[in-house]
Amino acid sequence: MNLAIFDLDNTLLAGDSDYLWGRFLCDMGIVDPSQYEAANQRFYEDYKQGLLDIDAFLRFSLAPLAAHPLEQLEAWHRQFMEERIEPIILPKALELIEEHRARGDRPLIITATNAFVTEPIARRLGVEDILATQPERVGNRYTGRYVGTPTFQHGKVKALEEWLGAQPEPLERSWFYSDSRNDLPLLERVDHPVAVDADEVLSAEATRRGWPLISLREPVRA
Repeated sequence: MNLAIFDLDNTLLAGDSDYLWGRFLCDMGIVDPSQYEAANQRFYEDYKQGLLDIDAFLRFSLAPLAAHPLEQLEAWHRQFMEERIEPIILPKALELIEEHRARGDRPLIITATNAFVTEPIARRLGVEDILATQPERVGNRYTGRYVGTPTFQHGKVKALEEWLGAQPEPLERSWFYSDSRNDLPLLERVDHPVAVDADEVLSAEATRRGWPLISLREPVRA
């Protein structure tokens, strides 16, 4: 099995779905904008700097899921997809996924953003396999907690190893596309790491190690 692994936010999308979901909740009045937006922005800045406390962030970001019935959440998410996600889907990202698929590579998205937000996005991108942080559900209600290991930093490596262990075919070759310094642990583990519209830290590290640096928003840089 050849595996083409993709980060989601700011890699396949021209934006961060986790952050945008928080903005959507504020704009819709589902959460208190005066308090939620400031915290959402602070966590996002911590993430970009590689300083995110993932447990604290998940307590914050999963709390709104526990406050509303699943049917209502799904209705809001459909609106979120139309208004916030469709405009930031990158045509070149879709082309890259299809290029790998045409070569016989299996696409897989690995994202720290929770599965409620990201699984519909993966389906929209035509990717069946996704590893994402799993919000806990009891019956038809979310609890505000998560289960398992968050798919963040080294957690992405652990999640991938567990997923590979359940596959009938052994891994032969692997690619991983990401924009973020937070994904260095997984980039170091694959055969073909690729930095995509990378942040400053990842861009410098990719240059140092001779990894390709590409853009899905503009022509390839190198």
